[in-house]
Amino acid sequence: MNKMKRLTSKKTLLLSVVFCAFSLAKAQQTQVAADTLTLTLDRAVEIALDENPTMKVAAEEVALKKVARKEAWQSLLPDASIAGALDHTVKAAEMKLNDMSFKMGQDGTNTVNGGLSINLPLFVPGVYRAMSMTKTDIELAVEKSRASKQDLVNQVSKAYYQLMLAQDSYEVLQGSYKLAEDNYNVVNAKYQQGSVSEYDKISAEVQMRSIKPNLISAANAVNLAKLQLKVLMGVTADVEIKINDSLTNYETAMFANQLRDEEINLDNNTTMKQLDLNMKLLEKNVKSLKTNFMPTLSMSFSYKYQSLYNPNINIFDYAWSNSSNLMFNLSIPLYKASNFTKVKSARIQMRQLDWNRIDTERKLNMQIVNCRNNMAASTEQVVSNKENVMQATKAVTIA
Repeated sequence: MNKMKRLTSKKTLLLSVVFCAFSLAKAQQTQVAADTLTLTLDRAVEIALDENPTMKVAAEEVALKKVARKEAWQSLLPDASIAGALDHTVKAAEMKLNDMSFKMGQDGTNTVNGGLSINLPLFVPGVYRAMSMTKTDIELAVEKSRASKQDLVNQVSKAYYQLMLAQDSYEVLQGSYKLAEDNYNVVNAKYQQGSVSEYDKISAEVQMRSIKPNLISAANAVNLAKLQLKVLMGVTADVEIKINDSLTNYETAMFANQLRDEEINLDNNTTMKQLDLNMKLLEKNVKSLKTNFMPTLSMSFSYKYQSLYNPNINIFDYAWSNSSNLMFNLSIPLYKASNFTKVKSARIQMRQLDWNRIDTERKLNMQIVNCRNNMAASTEQVVSNKENVMQATKAVTIA
């Protein structure tokens, strides 16, 4: 009876251990599944646009230019300040005129003054031009942000395709290694039976082992491609990613794009748009520099409260007086040599940018033609490679 109880207890304990082990394995599988990020190309691009630091920097640059625009028009607002001073005269200055002398104050007295001053620009052409320039500067920052977005999408797409290519290459090498291993096992079995020579066995073994380094390199290439895609997406290295996709899914789109004959158009090219905006900025800069030859008008108001020549430090016993002034300040520039050279330099920069634009347009047109030729050659290569794969598959079947 006791023996039956002990046997039942052992069974119960064994079942409990098995159940705990199964639960732990299930939890680990669930955790791995939760940490694995399954990607498509659209999903990878979406994550990259949300998490990549480059896009955040571009957004902050646009925000910075908007703040600069506010700072430009704030120059037209009035400036107000309050200032005060306490002056203790140890010995007053003395002015002598012929045989007479006059004290410019009293020795050992205190003079206190405080005042409010307000300055208001009325006509400042340079500020108006600066406000116009900041608007174009914001447009340029937005265009640069669009260029960063396009560049990021391009890099993510390349990394995504590179990872699929690395995975396919790894699978092909795995198949080659498996085939060489099976061949070695067959030859080795025949050698054990004395059907083939030792040379045949060694040749089969060498063939099998020669594929192993390439297989390891392909595995490293897969890991490196995954890491590069993670960096571009802005995710940490500990997040496991999985691509539920294959290069064969893009064959139809590749051949369809090859059949389309689109006209070459650089109207929406971000490089050309940035050059146009830079030219616009230089034109406005020339107009801004010309404002150095124009007059400026401002208004200032000051209110002062002061007390002179007090013998003690108690300011509440002083006799105070006030005064106020309203002034209009007109400044007319007559001659400053650097103003002329600045305008000349800006015009030279405009001519330089114009030549750079022509050169860039020619290079982009050449790159478009070159890319189309490369795409056509790649399409032909894909067709040729598919035929090679079919022939190789048939050869393996025959072997």
